[in-house]
Amino acid sequence: MNRLTLAVVAATVSTSGAFAGGLDRSNQATGIIFKEGTYAELNFGYVAPSVDGTDRNIGAGAGASGDVADNFFQGSFGYKQDLSDKLSFAIIVDQPYGADIAYPVGGSVNLGGTTATLNSRSITGMLRYKINNRFSVLGGIRAQDIDAAVTLNGAAYGPAAGYAADFDGDTGFGYQLGAAYEIPEIALRVAVTYFSEIDHTLDTIESGPGGAPRAAGPDTPLTTPQALNIDFQTGVAADTLVFGGVRWADYSEVKVRPSGLGGSSLTDIDDFYRLTLGVGRKFSEQFSGAISLTYEEGGDDLVSPLGPTNGQFGLTVGGTYSIQNVELTAGINYTRFGDSNPRTAGATPVAAADFTDNDAIGVGFRIGYSF
Repeated sequence: MNRLTLAVVAATVSTSGAFAGGLDRSNQATGIIFKEGTYAELNFGYVAPSVDGTDRNIGAGAGASGDVADNFFQGSFGYKQDLSDKLSFAIIVDQPYGADIAYPVGGSVNLGGTTATLNSRSITGMLRYKINNRFSVLGGIRAQDIDAAVTLNGAAYGPAAGYAADFDGDTGFGYQLGAAYEIPEIALRVAVTYFSEIDHTLDTIESGPGGAPRAAGPDTPLTTPQALNIDFQTGVAADTLVFGGVRWADYSEVKVRPSGLGGSSLTDIDDFYRLTLGVGRKFSEQFSGAISLTYEEGGDDLVSPLGPTNGQFGLTVGGTYSIQNVELTAGINYTRFGDSNPRTAGATPVAAADFTDNDAIGVGFRIGYSF
């Protein structure tokens, strides 16, 4: 399959993943390791979510939340080079996880003033070894840095309202292992990649409810989830490619328990399952296009106010134009979120708000260069 179409496939998947479930941002894509020859790329994305809802009256009145999900930029860089006819390596710099949630003050009575931010940066070094023309194995080491901040406010948090914490950056290390099967004559490839969990220990500064002074507390442990990607593509006709994938991430095991909350976790996220299916087409020697659908299964309607969506369905369209060794790719994604009910804190949570009819628009741009 022409490399133009493959570039569009990558761009559509990348753009559609920018507001994924859990805390996912990049989907930990590794497709660059399969590029031919020496290749480098820069990726830029911008996502504008619209996520709002209305309080339920849990005894303190009710109000409209306003838009609680901030717009954000996303970027990544990749470089791939062959070391021999069997061995190649790649370096990937990306932002695998993120969160930008802020309930406007003066809106929701139950949740107004609640905020959560998470920033991450990751550098991955990968090797791929071709056993023969069909089978290859790959693996790598990943260095990952994470920092975060949270403020809990509103009637839904009860006595914990007013709690705030800053979690300073920490670097942890993990690995990834995978294998691929290919039939080059029909552009078929199936790749399976496992990503290990990564442990972090975050320096923590907390302030308690009621304006208690800020103070350094015990370090807070955080483990980012193990994950599995299954990606496939195959030619189905001349200049036409079908592609897709499945991603699972073990978010149910991600718990953040700062000491100031007495053992309660700030996170309560269901495991993440994401399905992608699309088709790419080469229209000329210079231009290719692709379209893909994405689906994430929803879980319990009662969700953490720090992640107030529940599943999603998205459509992505992209195109690539080639100028000699340069590939210019752009894509746009529309995503519809499932309805959810941000919940109260405590042992027996109840719905504190109704969030319905929410969505996001994302755009992405990639410039790739083959040496």
